[in-house]
Amino acid sequence: MSHIFQSLPPVPFLDPGSQEELGWRHWRPEAPVLGRSMAEWLRPAVAYWHSFVASGADPFGAATLPRPWEAMPDAMAGARQKAEAGFAFMERLGLPFFCFHDRDVAPEGASLREGARNLDTMADVLAAHMQRTGIRLLWGTANLFSHPRYMAGAATNPDPEVFACAAVQVRHAMEVTQRLGGENYVLWGGREGYDTLLNTDLAREDAQLGRFLNLVVEHKHKIGFTGTLLIEPKPHEPTKHQYDRDVATVYGFLVRHRLLGEVKVNIEANHATLAGHSFEHEVAMAAALGVLGSVDINRGDPQNGWDTDQFPTNAQELVPVMLEILRAGGLGSGGFNFDAKLRRQSIAPEDLLHAHVGGMEACAAALLWAARIIEDGRLEAARRERYAGAPWPGSLAEIADRALVEGLEPRPRSGGQERLENLVARLG
Repeated sequence: MSHIFQSLPPVPFLDPGSQEELGWRHWRPEAPVLGRSMAEWLRPAVAYWHSFVASGADPFGAATLPRPWEAMPDAMAGARQKAEAGFAFMERLGLPFFCFHDRDVAPEGASLREGARNLDTMADVLAAHMQRTGIRLLWGTANLFSHPRYMAGAATNPDPEVFACAAVQVRHAMEVTQRLGGENYVLWGGREGYDTLLNTDLAREDAQLGRFLNLVVEHKHKIGFTGTLLIEPKPHEPTKHQYDRDVATVYGFLVRHRLLGEVKVNIEANHATLAGHSFEHEVAMAAALGVLGSVDINRGDPQNGWDTDQFPTNAQELVPVMLEILRAGGLGSGGFNFDAKLRRQSIAPEDLLHAHVGGMEACAAALLWAARIIEDGRLEAARRERYAGAPWPGSLAEIADRALVEGLEPRPRSGGQERLENLVARLG
């Protein structure tokens, strides 16, 4: 079957000093990094939706990206052609994983039942491509935000029938993810939030969301799915306020609904910055709280206040993130999913290849940079020295009395931020 990516060459491995435009210079899947291969640390994945579904349309203009499968009169034939083209692209790119929503790979259909049949059919198609190429599924998920029924949320919707529709999709998407050997299952609450408190019962919606997640966990164990369940935080957009605002908010939700130990987080870089945090803050927070699961790697534009989903290109910006992941011992069954899309004017098929190569190179370079920092040891030594003092034992009163008896007047100690920033830069 002919497709738009058929003329693209496989991405070659180049010498670091090569002047070729397209190729791998830092990404070496088998290269050892702190006792593991680079592929084991990063576990990179292609996002099916942005790569093969996103059209380039925006609120001010029509689609610009060539997606011939979307124009086919037979939607299932289009889905098959999309899969053929998508796996051909992923073969040329050479990354080991991909991720999808149910509605990315199979048409919605005229009913939930028809949508389920379409997904079952396409699961067989995907399985054949996966077996042929060796490309694996990092995670699957259900799209609970695009259909009009979900305009007021899915699990948090005031209509119990919409809650039930969400249950149909999540059950089926999780079972298909299991069938395809997926290593994680993600829940992104795209419309689990509110636009105004005038018509919102916060307590009820929190209870409904907690119940839904507990039902998902129960079904996971019932079917024997061994993958990790993940929630993806985002503060707003498309709703004014989303209930999974950031890592700390999700952690509180997990504790409140007795889900801690069952669910972790999938952190997106652009969502972190929309929440007013840095990407590294969210990764470090998740690691500190024991809920670090996976990451969606992209970036936003500091001049734009929305989710632009751009490919990462700056390795130095990613070094603090890689440091936190190395310190945490990795992402387990998670990985780096390129939840990023081409710009509206990037309409050539090769643009998608260049975008992924640039993003992957930035991640690989940052991983190597962070590993050099760990091996150098001076940054870690400075952190240990800063916390070398042991906390005093005793009650609040006992600690206060001792401080008064000893006449404490602690001298402030420099944090040495500039020195450490310069150290990190020199090791690049």
